Amino acid sequence: MAIGLFYSITSLCILIFLSLLLQVLSQTNIRYLPGFPGPLPFQLETGYVSVGEFNEDQLFYYFVESERNPKEDPLILWLTGGPGCSAFSAVVYEIGPLHFKMVEYNGSLPQLVLNPYSWTKVSNIIFVDQPSGTGFSFTGGSKDYQTGDKKSAKEAHEFLIKWLIDHPQFLSNPLYIGGSSYAGMILPVIVQEISNDIEAHSKPILNLKGYMIGNPATDWKFDKGSVVPHAHGMGLISDELYESAKKNCEGDYFEPRNAQCANDLGAVNECLSGLNKAYILEPQCVYVSPKPKAGQRRSLQNNSTNFLLPHVLPDFGCRTYGYLLSYYWANDESVRNALQVRKGTVGAWERCSSTLNYVEDIHSTISYHLNITIRGYRALIYSGDHDLMVPFVGTQAWIRSLNFSTLDDWRSWSVDGQVAGYTRSYSNNLTFVTILAGGHTAPEYKPKECSAMFQRWISHNSM
Repeated sequence: MAIGLFYSITSLCILIFLSLLLQVLSQTNIRYLPGFPGPLPFQLETGYVSVGEFNEDQLFYYFVESERNPKEDPLILWLTGGPGCSAFSAVVYEIGPLHFKMVEYNGSLPQLVLNPYSWTKVSNIIFVDQPSGTGFSFTGGSKDYQTGDKKSAKEAHEFLIKWLIDHPQFLSNPLYIGGSSYAGMILPVIVQEISNDIEAHSKPILNLKGYMIGNPATDWKFDKGSVVPHAHGMGLISDELYESAKKNCEGDYFEPRNAQCANDLGAVNECLSGLNKAYILEPQCVYVSPKPKAGQRRSLQNNSTNFLLPHVLPDFGCRTYGYLLSYYWANDESVRNALQVRKGTVGAWERCSSTLNYVEDIHSTISYHLNITIRGYRALIYSGDHDLMVPFVGTQAWIRSLNFSTLDDWRSWSVDGQVAGYTRSYSNNLTFVTILAGGHTAPEYKPKECSAMFQRWISHNSM
């Protein structure tokens, strides 16, 4: 009887172990996607990785192999901003291999087409829905989705380690961490933690080479404090208002220090109120994203009208109309089946989550940028120069605060014989690049130019 009990317990332990293993890692190779004609001409894998103290958070990912040489090309973990915006945004609107065919919605499933400027042409990219509660990621624990910068960074780091343990063939590939927008508040933290692990010889040893970040939230004093000088440089506020604000605010526009400063900043906001803050060259359209909870967080989303579908729809021709298509596509049952989304885990898919209880518990990442660049890791900081949400003026200012020497002074860079932006190189392997007439998520607005920038930098070629 004791022997039978022993074998029963042993079998139970094995079943529990296998169950836990399946919970931690699960993946599927996707050959066909609804809305795309024929088999996919690239390798796509989707899956979940369990993270958290008790493996309670299930992070969903899309992994696209390089179309050139996946065995040797760089591996990039890509983080979308928000916080809480789905990685699918990067897959279909920014740097991924697919785009939506821009036609007016007629009730049928939106169609997908290839993106000729995908960064997966030369790199392997993991797009992850993080933190838990974003996109198709979910939790098996508390459903209030309490999270923040520190937890998000920790779980993204854990995700990467577990993913690479399950995909050891990519451990030797050059590793980069990439992202945009609010990802700037957690990405440098992840890079530093990976670097710390390498110095401590923690297994597995990751082949970290550097990071890249576009229009990054970094420090609100620099980011938001640069709106006034950037608006003046763009001709959006008058010389008189700028001079008055500069005098009354004493050059500090982040928080008003007196009544006169507050009045001037109010006048500035009035001048800018009708603009599309993410890209001032395009009209302000209805923004396809649910309303955040009252007092939830200071979002980097466009501050135009937010709504829950389908109460208000953007006009066809607006950029945000393309965001609308993602809701119709991702909430289709055939799509969820194809992506192998676990049934019953998430309700309506949202491009940017409205369910997160998010705490901004990292207020500046400047010290992280300093720490990791002086350790020798490469850094590419790029900015669409027509973004009022995180103006490149502020990004330049915090880069200057690092006190790195200039190696290659301010100059233009070109694509097909035309100026595509400006660049400056610093010591400690840091490169700053502007994207001429680019917006907040620069590859969305200037895909060809951003693809050229990325391919040159990742290949160690001159911009």
